[in-house]
Amino acid sequence: MTSPVAYQRHDEIGVITIDNPPVNALGQAVRQGLMEAVSQGNDDPQVKVLVLVARGRTFIAGADIREFGKPPQAPVLPEVIAHLEASVKPIVAVLHGTALGGGLEVALGCQLRVALPGTQVGLPEVKLGLLPGAGGTQRLPRLAGIEAALDLITSGRFAAADEARSLGIVDAVLAFDDPLKAGLAAAREIADGTCTPRITGELPPPAAVPKAIARYRAKLEAEVPELFSPFRCIEAIAASCEGSLAEGLRRERELFLACMESPQRAGLIHAFFAARAPHKVPEASEAPALTRLALLGEHPLFDKLKGKAERAGIELSERADDVTQACLIAAGADAACPTHGLRIALLDVAAAHDLGSVDADLALIVPAEGSLAELVTLRADATQQQTVANLLKNLRQGVAVSRQGSLLATLAKAARDDETNPHVAMEAASLMLAERGWAYRTSDIDLLAIEALGYPRHLGGPHRQARLAREEQHG
Repeated sequence: MTSPVAYQRHDEIGVITIDNPPVNALGQAVRQGLMEAVSQGNDDPQVKVLVLVARGRTFIAGADIREFGKPPQAPVLPEVIAHLEASVKPIVAVLHGTALGGGLEVALGCQLRVALPGTQVGLPEVKLGLLPGAGGTQRLPRLAGIEAALDLITSGRFAAADEARSLGIVDAVLAFDDPLKAGLAAAREIADGTCTPRITGELPPPAAVPKAIARYRAKLEAEVPELFSPFRCIEAIAASCEGSLAEGLRRERELFLACMESPQRAGLIHAFFAARAPHKVPEASEAPALTRLALLGEHPLFDKLKGKAERAGIELSERADDVTQACLIAAGADAACPTHGLRIALLDVAAAHDLGSVDADLALIVPAEGSLAELVTLRADATQQQTVANLLKNLRQGVAVSRQGSLLATLAKAARDDETNPHVAMEAASLMLAERGWAYRTSDIDLLAIEALGYPRHLGGPHRQARLAREEQHG
């Protein structure tokens, strides 16, 4: 099997290239390939500097989700990064697109980091109930300081290239449109002695900032007191200024394993996978593209769709005609739509509780909060529903698909009917919805409850919680 990591010499520069589409995820083959390529570069007597680049639209965008929940395979990421950091020859990491999670941790283990304009970096593990477990909580503070590390790691937010440069995460932002050209330029400066690389792990520990740590802990206690991993992030970052890198890495590993064992991690991972393709209709054939949509009536959603239409190559109109392929019809609007066009009723959640009287092929239910809507098929077939779901996705409107009745409206009504314990009410309703077969995937019930109705994300959704409770009850 061909390795997704290749090594090639360019004069006195050794180039290590990752090619693992679509996002160069850090699967086992990539980790093994990096180990071997770095060793090959160090053994090459004609090479002075190594460059690490990735093909495609992005640098390493993080872990390989196919490995989630499975036993780790050697080499594990901390071993790979230690190997990079111990390289006798300096390694220039060239970032483009995104460098996230383990991808940024790989870059932090290199001796120089340059970024192309438009690059974003981040350590978003906290959003999955984890903390950066391959040195991110120890190396980032050494480069950017305690406060920047607290900000980025406890929030999981991304930093643009210029901000990353100002914080010291990357050494330069180079105006190239090709990562290889940028890497070769930076490597030549090292070879010429005009640029000095540095080993992140050998930098002195960051200065302790007790007030910043206390401030971030208080902020989390006020905003998300129920969450586990953000507080472990703070502990790991605090450890970075207490001793050597090796001691900090040991503490990081302890806290990472504690997060791995937390039930919140499983709930957040479930929510993550639920959000991957909620617009997919399982029974659909290949769906033809819709490019002409009439927006009939008035609704705040229409302005959002209009702003995305041109880039998506979709023609929106305020009146249906012979070439209209589908009509999105707001409540109270003139519903004139050609007989060949798909009729999509646009409803709020309360109006969607009983869809039996709705004269439409599909219903699009838009909640008051959140960015995820529900597309319910009433008399349209699976392929027609998929066609509309694709259209909305192209217009940057997130949708979860369902059939016969509204998951969202049923969950919302259950929550309204039991205001003292709305989460328990949604859990009971979720079991009923699963039995009715309205959901193509029970994870869609969970996703809608989280994104539109405020169900706690770290619990993974009402159906997941109800199923776990039922399994526990039955032993």
